[in-house]
Amino acid sequence: MIPTLFGALRVVSAAAPPAPHPSASEPQLIVAAVVGVALIVVLITWLKIHPFLSLLLGALITGLVAGMGADAATASFINGFGATEGSVGILIALGAMYGKLLADSGGADRIVDTLVSRTSVRALPWVMGLVGAIIGLPMFFEIGLVLLIPVIILVTKRSGLPLMRIALPTIAGLSAMHGLVPPHPGPLVAIAALGANLGVTLAFGVLVAIPTIILAGPVFSRWAAKWVPVDVPTLFLENGEEAEAGRTTEVERKRPAFALALISILLPVVLMLGKALADIVAQNSTAEWKVILDFLGTPAIALTIAVLAGFFLLGIPGGMNRKTLAASMTSALPPIAGILLIVGAGGGFKQVLVDTGIGQVIASFASGSNGIGILLLAWFIAALIRVATGSATVATVTAAGILVPLTAHLSTPMVSLLVLAIGSGSLFLSHVNDAGFWLVKEYLGLSIPQTLRSWTVLECIASVVGLAGTLVIALVIGG
Repeated sequence: MIPTLFGALRVVSAAAPPAPHPSASEPQLIVAAVVGVALIVVLITWLKIHPFLSLLLGALITGLVAGMGADAATASFINGFGATEGSVGILIALGAMYGKLLADSGGADRIVDTLVSRTSVRALPWVMGLVGAIIGLPMFFEIGLVLLIPVIILVTKRSGLPLMRIALPTIAGLSAMHGLVPPHPGPLVAIAALGANLGVTLAFGVLVAIPTIILAGPVFSRWAAKWVPVDVPTLFLENGEEAEAGRTTEVERKRPAFALALISILLPVVLMLGKALADIVAQNSTAEWKVILDFLGTPAIALTIAVLAGFFLLGIPGGMNRKTLAASMTSALPPIAGILLIVGAGGGFKQVLVDTGIGQVIASFASGSNGIGILLLAWFIAALIRVATGSATVATVTAAGILVPLTAHLSTPMVSLLVLAIGSGSLFLSHVNDAGFWLVKEYLGLSIPQTLRSWTVLECIASVVGLAGTLVIALVIGG
């Protein structure tokens, strides 16, 4: 009975479809690619058009310039949009629901309180980097920052350390997880577009994120504290004092235990890594345990389990009832509507590039490159789009679409490293066209030059260290 049940859950890999016949000559396809990407950049940066509409228009124009008919270009975009939402959109929605549950139940607050209360002043920057990484694992960067800003302010006030020594390690943890580790939108889209193994990418991503957080966070914050010697803004001090005064009542309300909150966060990670390890150890095995691990480690299943387990590990211990749980799940979805549309449009743009044959042209140019050269190319393309558009997510989905054909002859580990190279590039040089730049500036009460000397430099360090870590792994595995 059980073998029959799990036998039905096996995923049968279909034969890869033949490469599409190029719709025009190579020069015309190159022009189409340049026009499409340039149009997307201009629409987002100059005309301030929403990235979803910009990607839609860029994809259609790319198809038309490349010789596709209007109907074919539209159908290609729709197919790519639907495929991306079917694979990635579900994961983003589940991740948002889990992140909201973690915050509303008090689980995130419990983790922060426990780690900070047991830490010496000297170790606080390192612990705040860990806090940012743990909270950033299931949450979007913006949500994690909003959640942790009161903690940053209170810890700064209590410890007497400079604001930069506390704020930057926390932000580095959030940012590295956002750019390098699924289930965040950018890495998920790149994984889906490039056909990377999620478990392998997750393992490599965490490995690369560790030195990235250390160097961009606690280490860099020593210099940043001298370059940006700012105090906590008065407004935040007043809010922090009010929050501190009300902390007793916050502690008195039911919150999940630290162990339960930590188990809840790590559960989907363990399930996905378990599947990855099973694939490595017993790649062609048909054993029942392998089938079970494959099923439980499937990203959509792992995140679904995490949300359901969160009801019992976070919600009920946090004093939530059916009504408040339902309200938390419902309120988690509207804020991510824009992200879902952006990543879907990125998938549509990718499909147009594939169907026109532009990808084959790009692949032919890079055919002489080894694994290291391809990783450098991926980082450069993502960084260029990030600097131009200000969006890490747009940079990732666009670069992934451009680089899809390069994966044809890469090993599974190298495809995962390609995802990380793109993710690292998507973090590079955040400046005034990035919403995250202004979010950090306003919350920390910085001037524009101070934000450039702190947040922007942090992002550059994270991007370069992320690339370096990716290249080191490539050398070790023989890329």
